[in-house]
Amino acid sequence: MIRGVMFDFSGTLLRIESTEDWLGAGLAATGIRLSDEEFRATAGRLTEYGALPGGSAPRRMPAHLEALWTERDVSAGQHRAAYGGLALAAGLPEPEPELAQALYDRHMSPAAWRPYPDTGPTLRELRRRGVPVAVVSNIGWDLRPIFRTHGLDELVDAYVLSYELGVQKPDPLIFRTACERLGLPPAEVLMVGDDRTADGGAAALGCPVHFVDHLPVDRRPHGLTPLLDLLGPERPTA
Repeated sequence: MIRGVMFDFSGTLLRIESTEDWLGAGLAATGIRLSDEEFRATAGRLTEYGALPGGSAPRRMPAHLEALWTERDVSAGQHRAAYGGLALAAGLPEPEPELAQALYDRHMSPAAWRPYPDTGPTLRELRRRGVPVAVVSNIGWDLRPIFRTHGLDELVDAYVLSYELGVQKPDPLIFRTACERLGLPPAEVLMVGDDRTADGGAAALGCPVHFVDHLPVDRRPHGLTPLLDLLGPERPTA
């Protein structure tokens, strides 16, 4: 019987803006102006290097960042260094450090994130049923303000963030910690995520796992709503 649910953050509950929107916001914040051709070329390189946190994975990885990348979510410093390094490696217009800082700051802002259409309804239904929820994320910064801004924080009972714990998924410790904070054994806590490796690590602890598709927010189906069927029939209240 499933009595609690753990959710991944990026690509599961909320989706980061496009690389083009992200770059545009960074340019606006710094006052840097690019021609249309320069803008498209810069956005293309940032995508190739996977410099947008929460965006597509790098297709090109500089050798000096490989080790840092594998453990980027273990601390705030490593996360900033990894993604800042990728942005600089992709090549930014001058002043490079100022734009790299603006881009990193932008991705942590609530304006850069949008909930999937089925996120709010699913979380509200779980709350109505009395099913506790934890957000379990590989991340290097505090995502709680994102949830507060989008009206979702009151629907989350616990946050387990890799940079606060010092370990990242698929390490079983991060899932075990979430289960303990929900007060439930792993076998009764469903893990929902979009990464077969990172989120799938919960299975080693005995948690059932449900995967969703990492899609733009305007694409359907996403995959959250069917998880309600996995909870079984609603239990009558006393």
